[in-house]
Amino acid sequence: MLTMLAPFHYPTADAAFQALAQPDCHIALADRTLPRDLEQAAQAFLHDGPSLILTAGSPGQLEEELASAFTPATRVLLEDALGLARQYCAATGMDAVRFRLERITHDSCRRFHVDHVVLRLLCTYVGPGVQWRRPEAGENATVHQADAGAVALLKGDCYPGWQPEGAVQHRSPPLSTLAVPTTRLLLTLDAPQACGMSEDQRRIVRD
Repeated sequence: MLTMLAPFHYPTADAAFQALAQPDCHIALADRTLPRDLEQAAQAFLHDGPSLILTAGSPGQLEEELASAFTPATRVLLEDALGLARQYCAATGMDAVRFRLERITHDSCRRFHVDHVVLRLLCTYVGPGVQWRRPEAGENATVHQADAGAVALLKGDCYPGWQPEGAVQHRSPPLSTLAVPTTRLLLTLDAPQACGMSEDQRRIVRD
């Protein structure tokens, strides 16, 4: 069963970050409707932008490094992503983030899981958002899904004090099950060394 209703939602990203201070809060979402200019910029980026941006740095370093990957038509998308990076850094006390902005046209991470990271921020600018469930209900657990534009914060199993009890599992929405071909534009923010991030992994893929 798929439902959009869940007791995990908060009015702002700041409130969602604050909610994570509770040990039993494993996921917090800030629902938001993307303004028209940001929605248009995201669509334009899907058409003209790189298929993948993967790098790490402080928000200021990212702004300088990534400026050339965005056009005047997509600049507002970069500004929004950098704003989320600043909030992530302010809330976690980190100086930098691992930044991944990617075009997704296939099924990725279809299995429900918990990430081996401290804290992951996901924002799907275009297409269906992340799905999640509470695993204690087994295969019959209710599956929840974020809307496009929502800011989803998910504790990983490296989060200080993390315990498996009450944990939330998540996955990418399986695009192959949709009635029409769908492309997602997904921003992922993590700690700068998450997933073994290193200098030789940094890349901007244009295709």
